[in-house]
Amino acid sequence: MEIILKQDVEKLGFKDDLLEVKPGYARNFLIPNQLAVVATVSEKKIHAENLKQRAHKESKLKEEAEKLAKSLEEKTVKIGAKAGENGKIFGSVNTIQLADALTALGFEIDRKRITIKNEPIKQIGLYQADVMLHKGIVQTINFEVVGE
Repeated sequence: MEIILKQDVEKLGFKDDLLEVKPGYARNFLIPNQLAVVATVSEKKIHAENLKQRAHKESKLKEEAEKLAKSLEEKTVKIGAKAGENGKIFGSVNTIQLADALTALGFEIDRKRITIKNEPIKQIGLYQADVMLHKGIVQTINFEVVGE
């Protein structure tokens, strides 16, 4: 069944993507949760017109995301955590703490767009995370967990 996504759906696609999915998935999950619409002829025409209007806006957003990616590439974010004598921290570092640390540096990034590569983080040290800045632009950032 051919559908048009109304929102980003994790592991499926982004908003306004035209996709082919199994009919049961579309009828029982995507359409009732208003994540997608059936791609009829009229919906495809509306979709095409919306894409034309959004093309200019998307190019500006992509340029801003690329600038942000370059500025993030050079930074190493420090996250403080309470730690024991052997470097093991109490609890773990997650995307919420990383998003807060990025906000403190002046980068407004939603925690849902951050993926920590080797989760869970329970030791002091250097780690990496992927930040999805825009459709197709994923920047790897370095962050350091330090003891307080």
